[in-house]
Amino acid sequence: MGLFMGQFKCYKILTMGLVFLIWILYLKMFWPDSITYRLPGPRPASKFASNFMESPSLFDSLPQALTNLTYLLYWPPTPGDGGNLLASTSPRTSTYHLRSPARASYTLGGHLEAILVARDHWGKPKTHGGDLFRAQLLGSELNAGVPGDVQDLENGTYLLSFPLLWAGRAQVQVRLIHSSEAVGVLRRIWTEKGATVDFKGYFRGLEGPEEIVICNVDPQSTGAKKATCQYRDAVSGELWFCAQPPTLPCNSLVGHSSGRYLKVTTQHDEHLLARNVTDKVLSQGISPILVRPAATSNTTLTLSPQLPCRPGLLFPKPSGFYHGNVWRSLGCSSRSFPTADSILGCLAGRIVHMMGDSTLRQWWEYLRDTAPSLKPVDLHALYQAGPLMAVDTTRGIVLHWRAHSWPLRSLRTPVASLHSVVRELAGLAGGPHTVVVLGLGAHFTTFPPSIFVRRLAGIRAAVMALLAREPSTLVVIKLANTGYKSVYGSDWFTLQVNRLLRAAFSGVRVAFVDAWEMTSSLPLPDNIHPVKLIVRNEVDLLLSFICPT
Repeated sequence: MGLFMGQFKCYKILTMGLVFLIWILYLKMFWPDSITYRLPGPRPASKFASNFMESPSLFDSLPQALTNLTYLLYWPPTPGDGGNLLASTSPRTSTYHLRSPARASYTLGGHLEAILVARDHWGKPKTHGGDLFRAQLLGSELNAGVPGDVQDLENGTYLLSFPLLWAGRAQVQVRLIHSSEAVGVLRRIWTEKGATVDFKGYFRGLEGPEEIVICNVDPQSTGAKKATCQYRDAVSGELWFCAQPPTLPCNSLVGHSSGRYLKVTTQHDEHLLARNVTDKVLSQGISPILVRPAATSNTTLTLSPQLPCRPGLLFPKPSGFYHGNVWRSLGCSSRSFPTADSILGCLAGRIVHMMGDSTLRQWWEYLRDTAPSLKPVDLHALYQAGPLMAVDTTRGIVLHWRAHSWPLRSLRTPVASLHSVVRELAGLAGGPHTVVVLGLGAHFTTFPPSIFVRRLAGIRAAVMALLAREPSTLVVIKLANTGYKSVYGSDWFTLQVNRLLRAAFSGVRVAFVDAWEMTSSLPLPDNIHPVKLIVRNEVDLLLSFICPT
């Protein structure tokens, strides 16, 4: 009977993995890349490269049932080619106003709605949507803020909606992150360019000089005119390519680092993405409002039913708000951990595995710095990509951080330190004292979406396998945060990446930390590495899932 149940569980995991693979193939068709990925051929990789575009496609047919997934990454199109810069959306002439007449005061728990009219540089209203606006309702006197919902009506107007979650003064602020014309440039680059950055591979032999070549996610992007070296992760199957070194063999690769940002824009594109029209606050269109408690209550905050924070919860939109510089979750009863003792008490007896990018490394550093009894163990601390570990032997706490593998923009780091997330997850037994935190996104915005989708496919399958063998394991997904405003990492890219992250783990018993909203709710400058105030609130929400009561 036990054997049968084990076989059934494996069958169930394989079936779910197959469904997700079909989902990946669908997205691949919906978001066509300049490179069509095929099943890998035999080594040497130069033969693989020559067959890269010629072998039979995996993407020829898809079930009709998946057509609704076209909405996953839908964005309103921009008519024409955006050739006239003055016809693009302007942050100086675009306006917004209350949807209904202004009142002397508003009631706590209600909503404030406004209409935004996008206009070009001549002041003429736009007739199509596609602009990326960000709206906030701010309470500067209370250190409060909440992200507004921006609904694109696709006719040049946008409906802004703000929940009224605290009593006191509040002010609407709207920023144009990118015009629809600039988004058109970003979308073209994201879906048509194989890569917008490259990387360096360092090869070393027993004697002679070191040799440095270009590496990337596919052989075409290495710039190699002849042979390339192919590297396959033994567990995940993920591929990486480097140009063949002049004299050294492929197996002498020892180091990895960032390379160049590739030229992918025209002068016209750069004008559309210039600083004077990117991430600009619109002129104030609504006077500050006063929010009062309901007549039957003296409460000053509106909070959702206080459910303990646990994986699998569906969070509302917005997922929370700041008040007194503290993030208040609207989906569960989030807690604060203001002292070292409160943090250590929560983490006692737990092993925490953090895998991802430098925004997740900030969490590790915050915990290390806030709780001095967490002593760092010098593994590869000199290297930007880690790995890092801190321990508190008295309380039985082990805190790991490791960068995800290629593609990774970093200073030079040993190739031996680059383990795939799938490889790491496969080596975990899991259990009630094991916490896994995944932070993905920032390093994938320089590649077509299919690169990230394939990575998510493997990670999702590995997470499901981990939860199948030990359901008490806590898995937390950190969404990507705001911060980038260029063709190599725009917030528009990040928004799409977060949509993919949510969809990939939909229906899986994991917890989410919505770093996108937590980094876009206060009047702070966007930074891919946010200030300590935000990192503290992100970590507090993580700890709320580890210690819900």
